[in-house]
Amino acid sequence: MSSNPVAETVASLMPRAKAELAELVAFKSVADFDQYPKSESEGAANWIVDALRAEGFQDLALLDTPDGTQSVYGFLPGPEGAKTVLLYAHYDVQPPLDEAAWVTPPFELTERDGRWYGRGSADCKGGVIMHLLALRALKANGGVPVHVKVIVEGSEEQGTGGLERYAEEHPDLLTADTIVIGDAGNFRAGLPTVTATLRGMTLVRIQVDTLEGNLHSGQFGGAAPDALAALIRVLDSLRAEDGSTTVDGLAGDASWDGLQYDEESFRKDAKVLDGVELIGSGTIADRIWARPAVTVLGIDCPPVVGATASVQAGARALVSLRVPPGADAAEATKLLQAHLETRTPWGARVSTEQIGQGQPFRADTSSPAYAAMTEAMSVAYAGQAMQYAGLGGSIPLCNTLASLYPQAEILLIGLSEPEAQIHAVNEGVSPDELERLSVAEALFLRNYAAS
Repeated sequence: MSSNPVAETVASLMPRAKAELAELVAFKSVADFDQYPKSESEGAANWIVDALRAEGFQDLALLDTPDGTQSVYGFLPGPEGAKTVLLYAHYDVQPPLDEAAWVTPPFELTERDGRWYGRGSADCKGGVIMHLLALRALKANGGVPVHVKVIVEGSEEQGTGGLERYAEEHPDLLTADTIVIGDAGNFRAGLPTVTATLRGMTLVRIQVDTLEGNLHSGQFGGAAPDALAALIRVLDSLRAEDGSTTVDGLAGDASWDGLQYDEESFRKDAKVLDGVELIGSGTIADRIWARPAVTVLGIDCPPVVGATASVQAGARALVSLRVPPGADAAEATKLLQAHLETRTPWGARVSTEQIGQGQPFRADTSSPAYAAMTEAMSVAYAGQAMQYAGLGGSIPLCNTLASLYPQAEILLIGLSEPEAQIHAVNEGVSPDELERLSVAEALFLRNYAAS
């Protein structure tokens, strides 16, 4: 990295950053309190409050949001008349999945082959540390030149919308000239990237019932309608032969005309097994950034071990639909529910329930904040030009903030480059990415203050 005082300060702070990230990763802050104690999330929230207090933040608060979780808020005043920048991250994490599949314990930050492994290390506890590093570097080199608000969400991974609803009920709290969402990632490690679009999402639970109770498959099978078979049939109707998502009435042919994602790199990043085909049509970027994508997240049915010879009376599934920019998530939800209800075969009784939703997002990349970030990224990444990419995932808060504060510029950066394996086993963060992005954020705040 080219030598400058901010970069030198961040480099000197990296051992401290590793120690702090280890402390934060140790909290099992999964915002599903049927799986993990609420005290783990509360512990992480209080850790962040203490960290912000140590940096001079005022008006610190644990916000009790309507979904039963807490978000952390703080305000750091800058010079009189300065612009206000809101920095966002989240401290809740995905469950570790199969802990036995982790090479090292998921809630114990472990260095291995130049990366730091642990659940949330990249998504998005590392984002919290990134914000702290950037602010510390500025404080050590002339001061923070803007007013800074920090909001760290406690239920982003659950998609239950607690912070979104809280923000709507307290619209003055998060007002800012620019918002930096620290929950995205570079297209490739070492390639500076700002995420310009996000797909939205909806979650729908489907229940299919056909009988008053399970029946012996020898005595009744062949005529008695099997609820599990009916569910499989309707779920299969959500995909075309090539695997493309096909929800009745939902467009699926949009194109992405920005940075492209070559197929070989995608197969490697996704760890697709040899000989297994990719699904869908169009370019990879079309499929993951510009078009809808359905995923069956889970099915309730008897496990193989212990299964009996029975025709199933009922079955249910949880279906996720990623909604591309330009589509409305609420309308997509209605189309998905209608598809599931009308495509269920044999007159089976079917009910659907929406349990989560977030709108897609598209940034204005012509704004002054993007110019300030372009210059900052170039310095932090040794002259490389900043790229614009999409993100197939969803950050529902983005559209809430865009609606509440239409004048605000919104930028998405972060540590979740492909090798980070977020949401999977063996999630890990690149300390080089953490260092460079912290430098970029610090320089961005300085550039933006002067713009």
